[in-house]
Amino acid sequence: MAKIVVAIGGNALGNNPEEQKLIVKNTAKHLVDFIQQNNDLIIVHGNGPQVGMINNGFEVANKTNEKNPIVDFPECGAMSQGYIGYHLQQAITNELNIRKIKKSVASIVTQTLVDKNDLAFKDPTKPIGSFMDEQTAKKMASLNNWNVKEDAGRGWRRVIASPKPISIIEKNMISKLVDDGFILIAAGGGGVPVIEENNFIQGVAAVIDKDFAAAKIAELCDADSLIILTAVDRVLINYNKANQSSIKEMDIKLAEQYILENQFAPGSMLPKVQAAMAFAKSSNGKPAYIGSLDKVAAVLKGESGTKITK
Repeated sequence: MAKIVVAIGGNALGNNPEEQKLIVKNTAKHLVDFIQQNNDLIIVHGNGPQVGMINNGFEVANKTNEKNPIVDFPECGAMSQGYIGYHLQQAITNELNIRKIKKSVASIVTQTLVDKNDLAFKDPTKPIGSFMDEQTAKKMASLNNWNVKEDAGRGWRRVIASPKPISIIEKNMISKLVDDGFILIAAGGGGVPVIEENNFIQGVAAVIDKDFAAAKIAELCDADSLIILTAVDRVLINYNKANQSSIKEMDIKLAEQYILENQFAPGSMLPKVQAAMAFAKSSNGKPAYIGSLDKVAAVLKGESGTKITK
């Protein structure tokens, strides 16, 4: 029996609740394939479209009536963990019942510890929320202690930091539950970012890359492998060029070379490769895989996906 951490993207879950309820039925089938092959499973999901929808909803409500509060990003992230987790655990439970597999599924609202001195906080770059004119943006920044920036000529937006995870507050609970046989959904959207001061933790407006959070959970829970599922069968180099090719396996040294060559797009494949490298390093050589959600069985057999090793 192997302990596996699987990361799936928020875009693989749909853009609204109704769409998501339909899509997760198919996602659940692929995830239960892991269970059927006698693996313990921790699922980490993205939340980009979902947390944006929640955040924008509060912004629109506030614009309609200022008595409606602006709800900050940590709370929006926690809300997205709850409703995505609910849909996932329901769909997985139904699929388990279809296959007559007696397992229980739990979603954990997860807090991810970050360093308050992380350089990302000095230059927030992750745009969130709706576009505003300059005057409105600066007013909202003053009222809510936001950072705002002009976004590629399209208007002004709030920007937040994207620090690296250093630990998971609920790590002991996650380890205990998975060791007891539960299927876990944790660190949704990378987890709610928190900082620690004077032995107290508090939420901070930031967003954590879910692949880095998945790698951290895999490290802390001593997982046997990390699998990052995406829309492509394998990692590609020379993308969209005549000499495009796919990579079946690469070690950290080769991955670093490709990164220096700018082979992987920031905000897309780059963080996935970096997260896979981080797990391979921290686990002293346990493998990480990047592959397609639709080819989970082949990824597990080594017939699809890219394997990253130390």
